[in-house]
Amino acid sequence: MNKLVKNAAGRMIPEIINGDKAIPFKGVGKHIPERKKFAPKIPSNIFYPADGNKQINNIKEALIKSGIRDGMTISTHHHFRNGDLIANLVFDIAHELGIKDLRWFPSASFPCHEHLIRHLENGTISHIEGSMNGPLGRFCSEGKMKKTAVLRSHGGRYQAIQDGEVQIDIAVIGAACADPFGNANGLNGSSASGLLGFALADSQYADKVIVVTDNLVQFPCVPWQIQGNYVDFVVEVEKVGIPEKIVSGTTEITKSPDRLLIAEMTAKFCEITDIIHDGFSFQAGAGGTALSISIFFAEIMRKKGIKARFARGGSNKYLVQMLEEGLIEYILDGQTFDLAGVESMKNNPNHVWTSPFTSYNYHSKGNFAGMVDVVILGATEVDLNFNANVVTHSDGYLLHGLGGWQNCLFSKTVILPIPLFRDRIPVIVDDVTTLCGPGELIDVIVTERGIAINPLRKDLIEKTKNSTLPLKTLKELKAEAERICGKPENPKLSENIVAAIKWVDGTVIDIVKQVKNED
Repeated sequence: MNKLVKNAAGRMIPEIINGDKAIPFKGVGKHIPERKKFAPKIPSNIFYPADGNKQINNIKEALIKSGIRDGMTISTHHHFRNGDLIANLVFDIAHELGIKDLRWFPSASFPCHEHLIRHLENGTISHIEGSMNGPLGRFCSEGKMKKTAVLRSHGGRYQAIQDGEVQIDIAVIGAACADPFGNANGLNGSSASGLLGFALADSQYADKVIVVTDNLVQFPCVPWQIQGNYVDFVVEVEKVGIPEKIVSGTTEITKSPDRLLIAEMTAKFCEITDIIHDGFSFQAGAGGTALSISIFFAEIMRKKGIKARFARGGSNKYLVQMLEEGLIEYILDGQTFDLAGVESMKNNPNHVWTSPFTSYNYHSKGNFAGMVDVVILGATEVDLNFNANVVTHSDGYLLHGLGGWQNCLFSKTVILPIPLFRDRIPVIVDDVTTLCGPGELIDVIVTERGIAINPLRKDLIEKTKNSTLPLKTLKELKAEAERICGKPENPKLSENIVAAIKWVDGTVIDIVKQVKNED
């Protein structure tokens, strides 16, 4: 029987995950890697065409030439988000070839990948190591996946590849534009998605790399976000992705009065505490509340006559408008949330593409996260110790991925603007269902009924003590939610472990247990 051990966060985690020894979470900044980076096999020019043409007739042929076989690790990226057409096709081909027990290693999955449930059921895919959204998360939560799923942050995924924790056999990279040599970008063509940063590590470390495009151009494909020197095969297809579906959830500001109040209070808090100052930096997501906060930030900046040095993206049309207005000097973009962001990245030199290596990788010589003055994040649950959950709901179902959320916790100030309750279920709880981020890294919780500042941030408490902001403790906010909604029941979970949550350094911070069948 797989022995469970207690990690530094007090969570019980298995010693072995999918046959590999797991390192328990040791605390923030406590795990120091001692090994050298993973190195892929040394390639030789003698095996590649001298004329640089690596084009192959179709994906099936490329997979066969890459040596696809049972038990391999196949990676894909998610820059096309819910418009991805490649991952489903790859595993359809693998099934056709009779391949079994593949580990799918996506940078994220989306509802469009519900198609792959059939391949989890028929044995083509054994398990997923990557953020799971919607149907795939539900499938995993119900204990239907053959092996244990593993969820990592964007930076944690790069770390896992770089450190050799995950060795990719075949990386399949969908690109809006590529040349026959394998140089590729996401900027040009009818399937433009922005950048290809989530596929960077895959290209650098995978044993075999296949670039798939619907816009094959004559060498050189410029600019190249993926270098052809890493690429084995190039395949041209009719359609690689649906750009209209790269949009992440809502890219419109919220119309909810409560959410608008939360956004306004968040911006006001940042103004009062001087977080918004000339040359500051910020990062916000693409949800309705986060977008509204950016709008309020812009109003404050215009009023004060100041500008931000940079904004970390996900980019969207509102961030692009701020860049074009001169309120932001640079957008450092990690992924593109709408087509306005794609167009801006293509045409504006101050709209800079980045990757999880530069932005988030914890096993590098520093990264961008710690340079950001304030980051605005979401959460499904927060507990009285400021610990937060972003992957499971109060019913225990795994329905979201980690994304860059964990990595952003290393910013100078971390604010979670969240409603006090959703669907009449309180968001502030005694203990989070799944621990994704330790409370010592989370500074402020903003709700429509009050703001709670982490007692560790004495500087923020001092700056706001004489303000008109509705300051409360988390305990007071929790009590208020329960007066309105009642105390929520704990989720009904079995002892079967269906997923592991990795921290940014590759240690295991928590696990997800199977949801009990009510039948």
